[in-house]
Amino acid sequence: MTIEEAQEKDIPEIVKVLKASLGEKDLLLSEATWRYKHIDNPFGKSIVLIAKEDGVIIGVRAFMRWEWKKNGRLFKALRAVDTATHPNHQGKGIFKKLTLEAVGLAETFGDHFIFNTPNDQSRPGYLKMGWEKVGKIHVGIKPSFGFLYFFKSISEYQINKNLTEEDLVNLTEEWNIKRVSSRKIFTPKSPVFLKWRYENNPLQKYEVIAKNNLYVAYYIKSRGRLKELRVSECIYSDIQSWKEVKSLFATAEKNYKVHVVSFTPELNPLWGKKGSFGPILTLRNLNLNINEKSELMAISNWNNSLGDLELY
Repeated sequence: MTIEEAQEKDIPEIVKVLKASLGEKDLLLSEATWRYKHIDNPFGKSIVLIAKEDGVIIGVRAFMRWEWKKNGRLFKALRAVDTATHPNHQGKGIFKKLTLEAVGLAETFGDHFIFNTPNDQSRPGYLKMGWEKVGKIHVGIKPSFGFLYFFKSISEYQINKNLTEEDLVNLTEEWNIKRVSSRKIFTPKSPVFLKWRYENNPLQKYEVIAKNNLYVAYYIKSRGRLKELRVSECIYSDIQSWKEVKSLFATAEKNYKVHVVSFTPELNPLWGKKGSFGPILTLRNLNLNINEKSELMAISNWNNSLGDLELY
């Protein structure tokens, strides 16, 4: 078995391995979605390693590039995302070999850390490979009575942008400056990032509203019979635009007949119960110094939007 960096020509075969391993019931697997996630990412192309046997790809491991900023310092990070081993080759330790090889490669590239939110089944494996638990992501939960209104339920998301590119640049730059002043770690936002992450995302569709010094992206997540309005991104400039944001949410709750709204409590001061309700964030240090790592290992120092950490 050999391990090597994947090339774009390998994408069709990579997708075949993913389909064989994971199926397509819950994941929209295609060459287009792979390119979206690992080639078109504005933070850069992913680190993708493949395992081959007799010239055939039997395993894949991808670390998606991401950026975080704290106190003016830009951190080049990676998110441990897609991984698969062909069913005919499981039990050979391919996942671990690919992951550790990718970790070593990322370290030589000068990246600062790897992060992800593995489930209870996969987390122990990551911890054995040097990952550490940061803590549960902070989430706000607000009950909604939108389901009681006799409005015609909307089922299709729309992208409504009524501001110029220059206005959006100014909005995101102002937002980033405010986040720096919080002295917590955050993902810098830009029009290019927002378009890639929310407007062109083939894996998760979003309702996007951009106008009057605000940018909002959300979607409806079904939890059995309950509907959750998840606020993935919410950027605004001042108190007046925040009031407009709250009005937009109130309308969306009625239009989509939701039962609950989830949001980022540090960024969106909505009324509701706030606490460590999200998945467990884990981190693998690569090139952080002692002080940097210590700061990032405290979940209270993370000022992320839900969209920065949600799976897609």
